[in-house]
Amino acid sequence: MQIGIFAKTFSGNTPMDVLQAVREAGFECAQYNMACSGLPAMPDAIDAATAAAVRSASTATQIPLVAVSATYNMIHPDPAVCAAGHRRLQVIAANAKAMGIPLLTLCTGTRDATDQWRGHPDNASPQAWNDLLRAMEQTLEVAEAHDIDLGIEPELANVVNSPTAARRLILQLQSERIKIVLDPANLFERAERTEQQRLVSQAIDGLADRIVMAHAKDRRADGSFTIAGKGVLDYEHYLNALLASGFTGPLVAHGIEAKDAAATARFLRNKLEGAR
Repeated sequence: MQIGIFAKTFSGNTPMDVLQAVREAGFECAQYNMACSGLPAMPDAIDAATAAAVRSASTATQIPLVAVSATYNMIHPDPAVCAAGHRRLQVIAANAKAMGIPLLTLCTGTRDATDQWRGHPDNASPQAWNDLLRAMEQTLEVAEAHDIDLGIEPELANVVNSPTAARRLILQLQSERIKIVLDPANLFERAERTEQQRLVSQAIDGLADRIVMAHAKDRRADGSFTIAGKGVLDYEHYLNALLASGFTGPLVAHGIEAKDAAATARFLRNKLEGAR
């Protein structure tokens, strides 16, 4: 299991600068964001030179890029917003192979019109689910065309808000392209330790065959997010459950500032060595 980080944690608008910072902080891989190339996270265009520079920096720094963010609100209440997001996803997908990136990370969306990571009562409606199915069907066509996988993440505020919903989506779409990004801090807001452990084990047991990337952040006792190791998440249980499931993919830290990156890498490495 390699320890990685969101590349966007570090300032800089060239992939070489950003990935050097990733390496210097003690990480072994990264989840990329096009902002690290001086572009919007969801750009309207990526030229060949920009894509080649990403791959070149990854090779030079020996930091593999395990995924790239392609998140937009897939069920935004305004269809024009959804269409624009899908067009930009296509741009990233068309360049992913040139950048050496095998996975696009997605946001399964919310009816909230201003924040794709904020919940909404209508997320549980049949129409929201049907809209997500249609959006995912379109996105799967893009993934097939460009030979790239899609990572969805169970997230309380989105339509796919649980491991059960993730499995339902997988079963309905019947595509091996759909993979799981698992972040245990997104499975609960507040939970006693035994309940937290149950939720994490249930997610890993139920989705083990699709998990390709694990995220690492944390929750404070009040339910707010914090960096890995500074909250209540039982990392020993989480990592042991991942290893027991046969997971060998990247463990990617996020939700942190650059000043905390090296300490987070050390924390995750120590916990992982203890789990082994």
